Amino acid sequence: MNPFSLFLEHSRHITKTLMDEGIMPRDVPLDRFVVEPPKEASHGDLATNVAMVLCKSAKQNPRALAEHYVRHFAKHKDVESAEIAGPGFINIRLTPSFWHGQLSTLLKAGEAYGASDIGQGESVNVEYVSTNPTGPLHIGHCRVAVVGDVLAGLLEKAGYKVTREYYINDAGGQANDLARSTYKRYLQALGRTVEDLGSYGGDYLIPVGESLAKEEGDKWVDKPESEWLADIRAYAIEAMMALIKRDLAALNIHQDVFTSELAIVKAGRVEEAIEDLTQKGLIYKGILEQPKGREIEDWEPREQTLFRSSQFGDDVDRAIKKSDGSWTYFAGDMAYHLDKLKRGSPKLINVWGADHGGYVKRLSSAVVALSNGAAEVKCILCQMVRFMVNGQALKMSKRDGNFITVDEAVEKVGLEAMRFLMVSRKNDAFLDFDFEKAVEQSKDNPVFYVQYAYARCHSIKRHILETFPNLDLSLLSLSDISLEGLESEEFLALIKKLSEWQRIIEMAARTYEPHRITYYLGELAADFHGLWNKGKENFHLRFIDPENQELTQKHFALVAAVATVIGSGLNLLGVKPQEKM
Repeated sequence: MNPFSLFLEHSRHITKTLMDEGIMPRDVPLDRFVVEPPKEASHGDLATNVAMVLCKSAKQNPRALAEHYVRHFAKHKDVESAEIAGPGFINIRLTPSFWHGQLSTLLKAGEAYGASDIGQGESVNVEYVSTNPTGPLHIGHCRVAVVGDVLAGLLEKAGYKVTREYYINDAGGQANDLARSTYKRYLQALGRTVEDLGSYGGDYLIPVGESLAKEEGDKWVDKPESEWLADIRAYAIEAMMALIKRDLAALNIHQDVFTSELAIVKAGRVEEAIEDLTQKGLIYKGILEQPKGREIEDWEPREQTLFRSSQFGDDVDRAIKKSDGSWTYFAGDMAYHLDKLKRGSPKLINVWGADHGGYVKRLSSAVVALSNGAAEVKCILCQMVRFMVNGQALKMSKRDGNFITVDEAVEKVGLEAMRFLMVSRKNDAFLDFDFEKAVEQSKDNPVFYVQYAYARCHSIKRHILETFPNLDLSLLSLSDISLEGLESEEFLALIKKLSEWQRIIEMAARTYEPHRITYYLGELAADFHGLWNKGKENFHLRFIDPENQELTQKHFALVAAVATVIGSGLNLLGVKPQEKM
């Protein structure tokens, strides 16, 4: 079990004991204090602010209250010492045998170690990528795609039931522009001269136009747009989605559901959502004020159909109909999210580019209104990635057909580097992706550094088997051996780092921050490499003692645990661990 959760529960047990002793009132909150690693490892293994948080409720000085907690912590069989620090924080040091038990638990669990049940099987819908289907994915889409995919896997690891979804924006003006550009390529394939290729002039539409010409002949030549637009739009969207799915597969991304905006519109879902909100008194006719802070020459105070989003925390109410009577994009998004709610997901997560930041409040308002407050949508915004080649930033445009596709990028740097580096920083921080550094084999390349730690673990295993051919190095066998002898500060420090894995999983899932996984793996790899390097000068810290088979087996139990956690973390990131490098 997560040591921090274990002693958080024990802190609650002590609090209830103090209630029985008359030291603590019965109504104190049990969910506001924490147990976490201390700021300095030298201070102990665990730290809690329980006395600081509850001192007002207990009407006691925090240090005086902390003394009562220390008295009870000292009785725990796994506590070596408990001390008060500062105004009332408590630092706890655990026994070596406790950490040996954690190591045995890890080895028995194997890849499942770190899995949590905090999700309690709750359904979560994670929608990500959802780029307009007007061309193949390019590397600019990679960050949103990978962050969304890793987040989905992370939530599953934390006990949620996850649906991965892609929303196909096939009902708007861009889809019509794609159809028009495809029509131009269709005419070209039939030998017609075309000077203006329209909004999407990239070469990727050439084979689509050729395929259309081969299937339909001159059926739509010289016909009015009204006769061919819908059919060619559907044909082009299907072709683009085939390209997009190919590119997603190159990133090892396979979504469960692909939902069509056009299908939702045709099914009357927009009207259904608006009627729902109308019945709740949230739709009205009104005039919005002129936007503040910017001048709009053609702005006029005309009456519009509006949603009362400001009632739910938005800055202003939002229009749901255009001047021509058609629905706004926001109205379609309302219908889409109502559809997701009806499919049984009270928790919705959208992973978007940072340019959607201004859209978050209105969508959050709509979901609260449509669900009567029973559901929420969390929008994860990913900042831009600046892709660098030879020290120069790439400039890309889908409309001009000037971009590097996902499969080209993966072929250049490898799937492992692409996925790992896309979640190597917090999603709301800008990210520089240098193609040269992504393939560099040095400690400055985080994916190489972590992969090398995993490969080094397996190299040690191979050397042990060369030294002791009959040694059983299976995880279950290692979990059953006595681990006495691993009491040195260096070995215990590594075991303690491994024991943080479930806590990292839970924190990353609760905060929707998958970058915490790469940070942790980097720290674990650094600790392991550091211990390996110390063994060069200190024989007692070497993992292999040719004269002591029993001790070598114990040392390898620790090495195997490192490999297990790193392998688990890399798999969670969608990165295949490499046993040899």
